[in-house]
This record gives sequence, C-alpha cells and structure tokens, in this order.
Amino acid sequence: MRAKLQYVAAGILLALTAGPCLAQSGTRVSDERVSTFLEKMRGQWRDMNVPEADGRALYDLILKNKYKRALEIGTSTGHSAVWMAWALSKTGGKLITIELDERRYKQALANFQEAGLAEFIDARLADAHTLVEELAGPFDFVFIDADKDWYTNYAKAVIPKLQAGGCIAAHNVRDPRAGRRGMGGTGEYYQFMRARGDFDTSLAPDSPAGLALSYKKR
Repeated sequence: MRAKLQYVAAGILLALTAGPCLAQSGTRVSDERVSTFLEKMRGQWRDMNVPEADGRALYDLILKNKYKRALEIGTSTGHSAVWMAWALSKTGGKLITIELDERRYKQALANFQEAGLAEFIDARLADAHTLVEELAGPFDFVFIDADKDWYTNYAKAVIPKLQAGGCIAAHNVRDPRAGRRGMGGTGEYYQFMRARGDFDTSLAPDSPAGLALSYKKR
C-alpha cells in the first residue's frame, strides 16, 4: 500500500512540476518535454526495460534522498535512465550508465536527446564486468539491471565506492526464502546483501518486477 501511495505521489509531483526547471548545472530542463516523451513511449519499451512503476520508484528514491552521483549497470534503451536522469536534473547530479549492446546503446542515446536529458547522462558503450571495476566513484546511488548471474559481483565492485547513506537498487530480484526460486543469480545476490551487517536490505513492496533496495548504513 505504501508503494502505491508513493507512485500516486510521484504522479502528482510530475503534474505540479510540468514546466522548465533550472538544474544546478545551469541547463534548463523542461518537465513538460520529459513527460511528453514518456507518454509517447508508454507501452513501447522493449529489450528488458523496467516497467513504468519501477521507473517512477527510482525517480522518487533519488529525489527523496537528494542523490547526485548515480551509476546504472545495464542501460538497455534507456527507460530507467530517463527517470533517474530526470530526478538528477533536479538534485544537481549526473548518471553514468553502461550498456554492452551497440544497437541498444545507440537507441538509448537517441531517447536521451529526445527527452532533453542528454547532458545529465554519461552513457558508456562497454563491458560492465570490466568498467564497473575501473570506475573510481564515489557513488550515492547504484541501479543494477544487467546479467543476473553477475549481480553479486557487481555489488562487490561498487560497495567500496558507495557512500554512507547511499543505496544499491537491483531489478528482477526474488527472495529465495519466500519459496520462489530466484531469477538466475538474483536470489544469491539478495542473500548476499541481506547477510551484510553494513546494509539494510529489503524488497520494495508492490514492485511489479522485484526491486531490491540496499541502504548503506551511516
């Protein structure tokens, strides 16, 4: 019920903020332009993009916590990145997003331009297995939505670069204790994060695709 209320609140926020907002970078972002783009694309996202409800949840998380240094592992064609970059345009932040497939990467770039958010997104065409290790950080928000069997490895790579109070969100996660098999390695990932004493980890209620949230303790 709480998650449903959050999504309703997000819808109200989008309506109230329809119009240009001046981000800290000095770039004027048109909320109306982003909203129009998302409305145009509703029901058209393919290639394993997140559902709209989870995109809104990511937007809310960034705004609520005022995150500024975000990393996405697995861009696809950019649905989740648009939601995150939109929120980051309001907090004065920026998103680094990584995609391995060149076709999806190029479509994501076009989507970022059309939405008017390209300046807030550093899109990388690269193998995340290597690049995540190389990125210096620090980050305060990380979204994992790539190859499921590598989730735990991604977490191990980003945890030392995550600031206290930061969050790792992971998509398509199932809790093996609930009697349902995890999707690939995401069950293993969830158990790994739950066992860490330096994180508070839970599944977001009512997430349509299993959104796990892990907050690094201060």
